[in-house]
Amino acid sequence: MLAPGADAAGLPPGVRAAFDPTPGEGPLAGLGAGLLAAAAADLVVVVGGDMPDLQTPVLREMFSVAREARADAVALQDGDRARPLPCVLRPAPAADVVHSLLHAGRRRLRDALDSLHTAVIDEPTWTALDPGRRTLFDIDEPGDLLR
Repeated sequence: MLAPGADAAGLPPGVRAAFDPTPGEGPLAGLGAGLLAAAAADLVVVVGGDMPDLQTPVLREMFSVAREARADAVALQDGDRARPLPCVLRPAPAADVVHSLLHAGRRRLRDALDSLHTAVIDEPTWTALDPGRRTLFDIDEPGDLLR
């Protein structure tokens, strides 16, 4: 998902860009546009552009759980809640839920997970695959690059 008018020229071959339709509408609107662009896919992974250290074994486990549990969404447990990113979604049901949420004035990614049939991978399971919890690492300020 790219901002409106962003340059997609540097993307790797085979990567298709989707553009946020309206600036300032929040992450849920961007997710909705991305889901529509990926409508033909069975499953999609949703990550933040500021998450540089996603761990492949954790992502594989998320896809495996989505297939086995026939869940519309898969998220990772972090303390007492499920984290909205990264997540794995089934585009069709997720796009329907996102559309409804946006029309209700809701804008949070967490609202989508709360509204979908979501399987949550418990912390012991996913941290066994990622003991350093790097999958959840994101960069919010320059000092985060030093961690």
